[in-house]
Amino acid sequence: MLRALTLSSLFPDASRPNFGVFVERQTLGLAARDDVELEVIAPIGIPPWPLSHHARYRMFDAIPLAERWKGLTVHRPRFPVIPGGNGFASAALMARAVLPLARRIHAERPFDVVDAQFFFPDGPAAMRIARALGLPFSVKARGADIHYWGVQRGSRREIRRAGASADGLLAVSAALRDDMAALGIPVERSRVHYTGVDLDRFRPGDRALLKAERGIAGPLVLSVGALIARKGQALLLDALTLLPGVTLALAGEGPDRGALEAQAARLGVAGRVRFLGSIAHDALPGWLAAADVMALPSSSEGLANAWVEALACGTPTVISDCGGARELLDRPDAGRIVARESRPIAAAIAELLASPPDPAQVRTTAERFTWEANSDALFAHLSALKR
Repeated sequence: MLRALTLSSLFPDASRPNFGVFVERQTLGLAARDDVELEVIAPIGIPPWPLSHHARYRMFDAIPLAERWKGLTVHRPRFPVIPGGNGFASAALMARAVLPLARRIHAERPFDVVDAQFFFPDGPAAMRIARALGLPFSVKARGADIHYWGVQRGSRREIRRAGASADGLLAVSAALRDDMAALGIPVERSRVHYTGVDLDRFRPGDRALLKAERGIAGPLVLSVGALIARKGQALLLDALTLLPGVTLALAGEGPDRGALEAQAARLGVAGRVRFLGSIAHDALPGWLAAADVMALPSSSEGLANAWVEALACGTPTVISDCGGARELLDRPDAGRIVARESRPIAAAIAELLASPPDPAQVRTTAERFTWEANSDALFAHLSALKR
């Protein structure tokens, strides 16, 4: 029996049902095993008064400190954060808030290992908690934790310390593991841990019917990701000017929405752009199966879940050469890896629209990414760390 403490600052709650759904799904898969017991601590960062009364944070007032969430025991202690800060003290503050709770649970039913789901602030916080409890710990790198927090002055040193101290490391792609090494994290104890996809929910459908249900005629390009510069939606709007008759749907929300709406109007393509907002994860398979192409020209990724989910729906992808792109797109039917420029993006989309690959062949690319394989690999990794 493996008893694990899962620590994750990325985890859904009633106010943010899409927040960290990939962590939730991985955790549900591991918890479903007969040989595993786990508890989830998903800390919530709250700024000091009066900022704590801002609408962005006031929604957390209704979130319980502990609850049963989809069959999991989830604890949600609060810890102080400074909005707009560089995260220098976040890990220490998180650990200080979590440790009394972790210590109490550990005294009642001892843990074997602490499993951190993101490198910052989760990783350095897990390091402190594991040391205090005399436990081994593992940290998983997912992308932005290395590519963003790993280069910030306030968090870089903390990430390196956690990486050097961890008993085990995981990365969502081999490319991300290389990026960890370049950051100075010793990766001898690391393994690549690919994401999974629910192949029963994400599957091809009647594309014409699904488009009609959504009020869309003609070719549809879908982009799934937060509306931030790193995801490259501005490049897709530029590319749309070279793709007459194509509709672009942007699934996601973020601070760049206003700028993107203004750009679409300025380019004269606003009538062919759908801003879907943050759609429920349960609604995503229908949109992906309706799309002719999923495009996400990010500047950095680990191995994006949206890539794998699109392929499982039989939808080819156009993505930039970042993260695990080359590990995923292992055949021409899966899509194209392009330069992060509007013209190559438009050319790749046009090529896939002119000669669409067989959805069944596209789906084959994703069939090796199962949640069963994900759970088996995670169980083996954590079990090997037990003392």
